[in-house]
Amino acid sequence: MSMIRDLRAAVRPSRVSLRKDSGAYDTTRDPATASAVVDCAVYRDGARVETDTPLGPHQAMRQVRRDGGFVWIGLHEPTEDEFAGIAREFGLHPLAVEDAVQAHQRPKLERYDDSLFTVFKTIHYVDHDELTANSEVVETGEVMCFTGRDFFITVRHGGQGSLRALRHRLQEDPELLLKGPSAVLHAIADHVVDGYIAVADAVQDDIDEVETEVFSPGRKGSPRGTDAGRIYQLKREVLEFKRAVSPLLRPMQLLSERPMRLIDPEIQKYFRDVADHVARVQEQVVGFDELLNSILQANLAQASVAQNEDMRKITSWAAIIAVPTMVCGVYGMNFDYMPETHWKFGYPLVLSITVGLCLGIHRTLKRNGWL
Repeated sequence: MSMIRDLRAAVRPSRVSLRKDSGAYDTTRDPATASAVVDCAVYRDGARVETDTPLGPHQAMRQVRRDGGFVWIGLHEPTEDEFAGIAREFGLHPLAVEDAVQAHQRPKLERYDDSLFTVFKTIHYVDHDELTANSEVVETGEVMCFTGRDFFITVRHGGQGSLRALRHRLQEDPELLLKGPSAVLHAIADHVVDGYIAVADAVQDDIDEVETEVFSPGRKGSPRGTDAGRIYQLKREVLEFKRAVSPLLRPMQLLSERPMRLIDPEIQKYFRDVADHVARVQEQVVGFDELLNSILQANLAQASVAQNEDMRKITSWAAIIAVPTMVCGVYGMNFDYMPETHWKFGYPLVLSITVGLCLGIHRTLKRNGWL
């Protein structure tokens, strides 16, 4: 237990809000690098084996088979041809290789004879000054991991979720690397899920902002409301977040509960902590979805109420205007014999009655809340 007592401290950096820590997500491979291989190294006795020249995957594997240890190869968006040689060298299953090259996979865990294939969805919060109907809130990527007895291969897709900083932190903890590829798998799982927690906190701020705007009073005490398109866009982004988190819970539970010969028993119990964090984020995301449904319904209800109030005001003024319209219509007819037509007080009397009726109707409607 002493070897992994500080496991979480070694692989988990301090959590900083993604709004401020842009360095938590590195860019893709070096543009000057023609190969899809971002890094390839042999680890023996908990330390990286330094070489005069960079090792290729085949050279690294031959060295591991000769002297022991394990090799960790990192790739970014390899083509089928680029990955074919590595797949043959390490005996990777064709179905897993196809998934790793094509990407767009849901989080999962698949067991083959000599390896485990794990898919993680990485989530990155996209900073924005103001949430609009077209704002991108979360950006997704993928990390596929092949875990073997003496090798560990990561295949990344998308511009987010670099593992470079994680690799450096692991290299500073030899006791952890002594546990082999399973320790690296746990570190990556913990790193990805920590990203979920940070993104969930940032999305919560956006939801709070929209919720405040929907329920804050506008002019003259009436609900101001907000653009339903903004709420719907945020709901779509939360749905994308949910698709990354929810399917990952079962694989993490399997890694923590079922004995696997490729997973060190001391490392396995730490997957339980990762599974707990996934469950927590999943509950948050489900709550986000339900809350956004309520906010959207409340916004639509407020819009409907505002429309009803406008119609009541229009109807009230129409009723008031109907009185002089009717009186003018009657006395505008060309008849010789009409009451009060030739009486000198006829015009003031009719005008007074008309104004009185209009004022009475206005007062009644005002008292009943229609105006």
